Amino acid sequence: MAGSDTDVRASADGGAPDTVKILIAGGFGVGKTTMVGSVSEIRPLRTEEPLTMAGLDVDDLDGVEEKRVTTVAMDFGRITVSDDLVLYLFGTPGQQRFWFMWNDLSHGALGAVVLVDVRRPKSSFAAIDFFERRGIPFVVAVNGFHGEHPYPVEDIREALTLPAEVPVLLCDARERESSRDVLIALIDLLIAQAAAAAG
Repeated sequence: MAGSDTDVRASADGGAPDTVKILIAGGFGVGKTTMVGSVSEIRPLRTEEPLTMAGLDVDDLDGVEEKRVTTVAMDFGRITVSDDLVLYLFGTPGQQRFWFMWNDLSHGALGAVVLVDVRRPKSSFAAIDFFERRGIPFVVAVNGFHGEHPYPVEDIREALTLPAEVPVLLCDARERESSRDVLIALIDLLIAQAAAAAG
């Protein structure tokens, strides 16, 4: 972001918009590529490759047996939230063998969205732990596969042992407005935290 890594307030001088780096993270097959693609105003950069027989011993396809491709580096997209604020979105790879990339992708990130598939909640524990350990603010977005949300937010919060200050939202990563609402909730969190830190 222009000028500061902690100030997410929109510039008031009519100059260039502030830019914020956001990570879209979560387990394998939770919808990270889908979210970046649904909300990006540019054609997203994708690094997807076909799943192969060689990966069957290392990639856990339980619950996502229909998946045919996977992100091997990152996804990248951009969304203009307002005239003063542009978000750069970096989707992380989900398989454990690519987690080493998360450290590099997290450099300069002001916040993150952790996508959760309630059919496989354990797949998102690593992402939650990653951001908690590094003090990177995040929101949890529960991706409703097939448009379904079978569990209320508080049940999901309890299952993931999330503190009260972490927002939990229901979303559909396929829908632009739903994904945009998640990103706006993250920006609201960052603004509130910056205001609290300023005293």
